[in-house]
Amino acid sequence: MRYRHMGAGIGLVLGALGMQIPAAAAADDSDLRIEPWNAQPGSTVTVSTRACDADADYGKGWSEVGGEFHLFAGEQEGVLTGQFEIPEGTRPGSDTITVKCPPLTRVTETYRVVGRPPSGSVSAGFGPAEDTGVGLALGGGLLVAAAAGGTVWACRRPHGNQT
Repeated sequence: MRYRHMGAGIGLVLGALGMQIPAAAAADDSDLRIEPWNAQPGSTVTVSTRACDADADYGKGWSEVGGEFHLFAGEQEGVLTGQFEIPEGTRPGSDTITVKCPPLTRVTETYRVVGRPPSGSVSAGFGPAEDTGVGLALGGGLLVAAAAGGTVWACRRPHGNQT
């Protein structure tokens, strides 16, 4: 009975791993390489492809966000590379890139435009976080006094009542 349960568990694990193989193979099967995959407004996006003919040295690309850009032969043979900039103020979401090159090759891929991370301090109602003066020293002193008071109270408790 115990071996049947172990066999079923091993079968489930192997089945789950087997289901991941097609997804992993499909993720690397794209004809366009987009760097960075999660781009921020103001950043430069680099697009490269091997989908074009090996003799092609030019291609055109179009991004819904960045507009038209050109692809030229890169450092590697058979790879066309181009760049465009995501305009400031672009809202987060997905962007589709379409690349066309001779002879009649068209490739489309989607990537994400993410928002900028917040900068500066968070306003929590107690003033700016950059305060390094008297308020910070007073707060630190209160924490030290509370820790010392707790230590004294714990040491002075009767030994029979330490629950």
